[in-house]
Amino acid sequence: MDIVRLGTGKRMSSAVIHNGTVYLCGQVAKDKHQGIEAQTQSMLEEVDGLLRQAGSSRERLLSATIYLKDMADYDAMNAVWDAWLAEGHAPARACVQAAIAEPEYRVEVSVVAALK
Repeated sequence: MDIVRLGTGKRMSSAVIHNGTVYLCGQVAKDKHQGIEAQTQSMLEEVDGLLRQAGSSRERLLSATIYLKDMADYDAMNAVWDAWLAEGHAPARACVQAAIAEPEYRVEVSVVAALK
């Protein structure tokens, strides 16, 4: 049972694969100066790319933890999230308000998924 790390730096890996499961580090939007909808969409595109690279997909999500800078963005973020999720493939999920490392980011997500 090897451990495979993708995008590994000194502090963290973008993804870690072990025992048929892929764990993604927190993903944020490419442009931290956009509104919540655009940040959520961009963040989810990052998730899609890492899952694809690891050999998984959004249909294989097991869990997601979403961090919102402000819970006032909850409904707008959920509208994008709900459109992105494949019908019948919703993961276990938590959504919390949190201080994100760079204050311009409005949303961050960390997911765990099964490999294909």
